[in-house]
Amino acid sequence: MTKFITAITLFICSFLSAQTQFEQGMGKAFGLWKEGKNTEASDLFERIAAAEKTSWLPNYYVALVNTTSAFKTQDKTQIDLLLTKAQNALNIEMIKDQNNAELYVLQALIYTAWVVADPMTNGMKYSAKTMETYNKAEALAPENPRVVFGKADFQLGGAKWTGVDTKPLCAQVEKAIGLFATFKPETPFSPKWGLDRALEVQKTCK
Repeated sequence: MTKFITAITLFICSFLSAQTQFEQGMGKAFGLWKEGKNTEASDLFERIAAAEKTSWLPNYYVALVNTTSAFKTQDKTQIDLLLTKAQNALNIEMIKDQNNAELYVLQALIYTAWVVADPMTNGMKYSAKTMETYNKAEALAPENPRVVFGKADFQLGGAKWTGVDTKPLCAQVEKAIGLFATFKPETPFSPKWGLDRALEVQKTCK
């Protein structure tokens, strides 16, 4: 009986230790990202993903770090490398779970980055895919602020070419801002980004 209790205690301690290591690693990776050390943050998220295969979050952030980095450069070779890395990381989690709206939002963001990088070449190729992906996310989580805002933001970005009425889209931006105020992430590391960008877009709707 004593051996059994000892074994259980050791198991619990190792479990708690693993959780602590995960939390510490994620915290460190977020710190690097905040400091603008995107490559280091991505690499650390990638190492965490390799060690913690039951959580979708590390690969999600590998994809998010690289996608947001792609929006900040005009170097097409660099964009290709960043978005390929993002897509590969996201694919790992999409295979595991087709019912996570946050993954679809990020997929749509990757498509959007391709469009922004080269509208003439990629606009036709990825615009329809982007909307299709947001629609899938919306079906899964219609009250997720990133879903509502992302879809409206993408359509607003294309409004000057499509000629669509922007008033309903601006109303969706307003809705998203309200949803951000009440949205509760499932864990400390769950996605919570998007409000700053929504507030920027709101100003253009005035």
